[in-house]
Amino acid sequence: MAHAHMGGHVAADETANLIAASKVEGTSVYNSDGDSMGSIYDVMLDKSSGQVAYALMSFGGFLGMGENYHPLPWQKLHYDTGLGGYVVDESPDRLKKAPTITRDYAHDPGWSRRVNDYYGVPI
Repeated sequence: MAHAHMGGHVAADETANLIAASKVEGTSVYNSDGDSMGSIYDVMLDKSSGQVAYALMSFGGFLGMGENYHPLPWQKLHYDTGLGGYVVDESPDRLKKAPTITRDYAHDPGWSRRVNDYYGVPI
């Protein structure tokens, strides 16, 4: 993995409050009981603000086959240092019923509204 060089020093991929997007990928996601729900597949950035808008959580499947990808509004995730992963305060059943994305999600302008409405998060 290439790292940016700044003044001769390799840039950190994690600080107390910041983490590189590449390091977020694969991080476990837990429910509030500490049960593993899946992992972060990727993050989606708002093009205008540069802020992370959604985490794509993968869960289910076996060896990468049959997985579903659920976009979670970033503000629904909280990092837990004890677990070493993100916690989402939603039941497994509710997460399984959440909107998923398909190959065509980029051509479906309504998907982000459906996701935010499902989680009760303003868009």
